[in-house]
Parts: sequence; structure tokens; C-alpha cells
Amino acid sequence: MTGAARDSGAPALAACGLVFGYPDSGPVFTGLDAAVPARSTVAVLGPNGGGKTTLLRLLAGSLSPDAGEVRVDGEPVGRGRRALAGLRRRVQLVFQDPDDQLFSASVRQDVSFGPLNLGLDAAAAGERVDWALEALGITALAERPTHLLSYGQRKRVVLAGALAMRPSVLLLDEPTAGLDPQGVESLLATLEGLRAHGTTLVMATHDVDLAYRWAERVLLLDRAVLAEGPAREVLADPDVPAAARLRPAWAPTAARALRRAGLLPEDAPDPATPEEAARLLGP
Repeated sequence: MTGAARDSGAPALAACGLVFGYPDSGPVFTGLDAAVPARSTVAVLGPNGGGKTTLLRLLAGSLSPDAGEVRVDGEPVGRGRRALAGLRRRVQLVFQDPDDQLFSASVRQDVSFGPLNLGLDAAAAGERVDWALEALGITALAERPTHLLSYGQRKRVVLAGALAMRPSVLLLDEPTAGLDPQGVESLLATLEGLRAHGTTLVMATHDVDLAYRWAERVLLLDRAVLAEGPAREVLADPDVPAAARLRPAWAPTAARALRRAGLLPEDAPDPATPEEAARLLGP
């Protein structure tokens, strides 16, 4: 796929009529359509078993649809080895459990695996590794054995390995699961830096408040697309997440209560966090 061949007006990534099922559990999708705009942040929201991970794996090429196709920049992704290798250069998937992706003895070896497999020489691969480790704040762990890392550290190493591939689209499956609040904030700051540099980010989560706070757009999924659009518009209606067996977002719920009590002006933005609410309400 060449730059000249890409449709610059097309979504960075799209699912077109995807049909997929697991042999022992029946169909998951029976014609799913979804689009990820370029340079956007998208939260894929849904309950456990709703198909979030399956969709990310189909988009990344680690699963093949029974029918339909995945498109990158408007071009269909082929099924052959070369086509999938090209897809994985541009689209990287980070699994929920870091132990599913860690397999090298040390952090540096693990993060360098992908760049070296691209055919980069040692110096070029090393530059990518150093950049990714610094971006994740784990340069000090470079020579640490991976089996001695904490859970949060392992998550950051796996993410560094994905970043070292310099993907244009990064797919993250429940990236905040198992992280403490400080770890979540650190991860979101890292993702914001990637977004600012033009990386398209897609996060699968069942955390409605995280999606409301972080994402520009949401895709509400429960084996079919129930709703999609700007995050703060879609999630403002409490019935929308309820349709996917999720609780309402805290921010619009709190804002409605504060306005009814006369504590928040009608034209004030909905606070995305309790801290924002406290600032809006003043001392």
C-alpha cells in the first residue's frame, strides 16, 4: 500500500460488513460496520462478552473475518501473509494481559523484537527502543528481566514494544485494567502525547467514565453497534449505556443534579471528573 494509493479522506481503520463467530460459541458479529477517523481517540464501550476484544483482533489482523473486510485508509486488507505483515506495521494491538505479549528475557530485548523484525539495523532499532522506553517512562528498566517486573511495569513494556513499531493506529484492549489511579493517569498522559503527534488511538473498555473523559468518539458495542458518535453527546443520555448493560456516565448525571440544585450554570460544561466539579463549584 503506497501513500499515493491511500484515500486521505477515508477513515484510518474501518470494519465493513464483518461476520465472525467462534466454533464453540456461535456468531459474534453478523455484519458489523464501524469506522475510526484518522488521528482520533475512540473508545469501544461494551459489556464483557460484547465483542470488544474480538473487534480489535479483527481490526489488527490477528483474527480473520468469516465475511466482510477490514480497510486501512480506505483500502481493503488482503488475507495473505504479505498483506497482514503490512497491516501490522501500521496497526498495533496491545492486549489486556501483558503476559500474552511478553516473551523476551529483558525489557530491551522485548521492545526491540518488532523493530528488528522489520529489518531495521541495530542502530535504527535501538533509536526506536530508546524513544519508546523514554515515552513510557521506563528507561531505567531497560536491562531488567521481564519476569521481575510488576504488573503495571509489564503493561508499560508491552505498550513500549507497540510504540517502537511507530504505528499510525494503536489499539488498546482494557489498558487501564489492573493499574492503580496514578498508573492510569500516567498512561493517559502518555496517550495524550501520542494523540498530539497524530497517532490514531482506539481503546476497548467497559469504563464509561473513562470513555467520557478521554475519548472524542465512542462506539457502543454489544455484538452489534448500538450507538456511535461524539463521546459527550452519546453518553449524555443515560439510556444509551444502559442498552449495553453499562451504568450511566458520572459526569452528565452529576451535572444534571447540580443544575437542578442551582449550583451549576446552564452554560457551564459538564465536569468530567469530581476534581473538575470541585473547581467549577468554587471554594
